[in-house]
Amino acid sequence: MTSTPRRTVLAAAVAAVGTATALSATPALAAGRPGRPDRPGRPGRPHADSTIEYHAWTTAADWRQGTGDGVSVVGGTRPGVRIADPVGTLEYADPHLGTTRTWEYATWLSPVRTPATPGSELIASWNTDTPAGTWVRVEARATYSDGTESPWYTLAVWASGDEDVRRASLDGQEDGKSTVWTDTLAIDDTDSGLRLASYRLRLTLHRAPGSDATPTVWRAGAMTSDVPNRFEVPASTPGVAAGIELTVPPYSQNVHVGRYPEYNNGGQAWCSPTSSQMIIESWGRAPTPEDLAWVNPDYDDPQVCHAARFTYDYEYGGCGNWPFNAAYAATYPDLEGVVTRIASLDEAEELIAAGIPLITSQSFYEAELDGAGYGTAGHLMTVVGFTDDGDVIANDPASSANSAVRRVYRRRQFENIWLRTQRYDEAGQVRGGSGGVCYLYFPTTPAPAQRRALRRLGLC
Repeated sequence: MTSTPRRTVLAAAVAAVGTATALSATPALAAGRPGRPDRPGRPGRPHADSTIEYHAWTTAADWRQGTGDGVSVVGGTRPGVRIADPVGTLEYADPHLGTTRTWEYATWLSPVRTPATPGSELIASWNTDTPAGTWVRVEARATYSDGTESPWYTLAVWASGDEDVRRASLDGQEDGKSTVWTDTLAIDDTDSGLRLASYRLRLTLHRAPGSDATPTVWRAGAMTSDVPNRFEVPASTPGVAAGIELTVPPYSQNVHVGRYPEYNNGGQAWCSPTSSQMIIESWGRAPTPEDLAWVNPDYDDPQVCHAARFTYDYEYGGCGNWPFNAAYAATYPDLEGVVTRIASLDEAEELIAAGIPLITSQSFYEAELDGAGYGTAGHLMTVVGFTDDGDVIANDPASSANSAVRRVYRRRQFENIWLRTQRYDEAGQVRGGSGGVCYLYFPTTPAPAQRRALRRLGLC
């Protein structure tokens, strides 16, 4: 079957404000407590038959393996690349600000990465500091299994702020073999046998001419995968996280309905930033009062509004760009964010048992998930634990109030709607599924058990 364009994230969300505290290595365990249009999906990885591979460049040695032009490598606890001597200037016409400005720039080009299994999809993610007057362009180029190469595809114009440039993806890039769908580079016709055999990432760092400011990129990586389309995934059994629940603040996206139309109007459109804010705060991080000064003081949970503004993709027109959410999380001190896929609830349990909550992307009609009370073409929620019987404890932002966010979903139902790549909607039409897409946020220096769980997923 030929894969079709897919977008798997609706929107819904809500968050809570908190005072920034020291980043803990592990969220506390709770004591005694029992969008977007569809696009083709794929699951899988650390299982032996999984095709998921995540690879990143994060260490000083990693950065030196790449080809830099005008950049230098910085060391310390969070090594990265930054502008040293700009190689020239360029003009960037921002279609969303309506401005054309000249910028100094420098570049870093990754080594060629050849996954163990050629992929049908690639999702890149990055962590970077972009002070005022700076921004980063993230690009990818693939070598196909037939030996030809894709063009350089722009995956993001990224800045943590929104005054110098407007962060944006760039839909519609294609070469007759692959297409960029907002945050995913995908082979057009998977039945043809064509795959992404290898890839490179390119970072272009920009700053205002004559400035001493510079972006610093700490992490650049990509997940590739190639899993056959499937309507059903194998059932798992309760494992190492049975009876464990992490303490994660509950925030409802629906209390924000109608707020900030310029950031897609709250409510169902804010599931991704609401979920992100929940997990960010579970690690003891939150916006400062100064950060939140722009939010209407009559609004509760202003940090959710903040997350929506600073994850908003001006090209896509929403807050559901997966890597933009991970990059937003990484703007908080000593926090990293990645987008990947995982193969099963077993791997999710390993993360929960190590103290790492996760954000999952799924689509379903109402009868497929008991207790949800809604259906969705794409929605983000957080997995925060498992019951003694192995059912999933989720903070689901698609709730009427913060007090209603904590849900328990049946294990079998949840794993299937999350990990499948195809589904039927209520009208019997075939649609796509996310295939196990998740966001993971974790400390720059994780605890030993966390490091082991992340290492098994190729994340550290």
